[in-house]
Amino acid sequence: MIVLFNKPFGVLSQFTDRGTTDSPRATLSNYIDMPGIYPAGRLDRDSEGLLMLTNDGRLQAWVSNPKFKKPKTYFVQVEGHPDAPALNALRAGVTLKDRPTRPAQAEIVQEPEWLWPRTPPIRVRKSIPDTWLKLTISEGRNRQVRRMTAHIGHPTLRLVRWSIGDWGLEDLAQGAWRKL
Repeated sequence: MIVLFNKPFGVLSQFTDRGTTDSPRATLSNYIDMPGIYPAGRLDRDSEGLLMLTNDGRLQAWVSNPKFKKPKTYFVQVEGHPDAPALNALRAGVTLKDRPTRPAQAEIVQEPEWLWPRTPPIRVRKSIPDTWLKLTISEGRNRQVRRMTAHIGHPTLRLVRWSIGDWGLEDLAQGAWRKL
């Protein structure tokens, strides 16, 4: 079984909050009441968009293990306006602290028309413009997209995962899920 979920900002990619904070944080259980399914990969609390869940361990490994090179596409709002050398660095792969990334597909795009407002909104600085990128990677290291954009000098303001392999958000509303 596969469940596609459009994870809102601030929701943990797990069913329970094992954190040490005094106030509980939102988890998948606030949105999905279906026992026996688990996330195939992760999506940071401060990221939004497609999260796949399944009850099939082999499928879970196939989606989340970098050796299978499943493409993951993100729409990324960054500070500033990346120039051609910055985009080419993403396309060639950048060296992060742990090791080089695989080459990515990277292009400047308009803000997606289908995009919902984020709650809370991003911090806007009038003196610094922002730009939207469409970025496709074939691995999924910890906070990789954020570290990649920071590496080229353009910190991520908002990160929305659009697709994993052939599965995408399409018309899935924020906070909604569907079983395939």
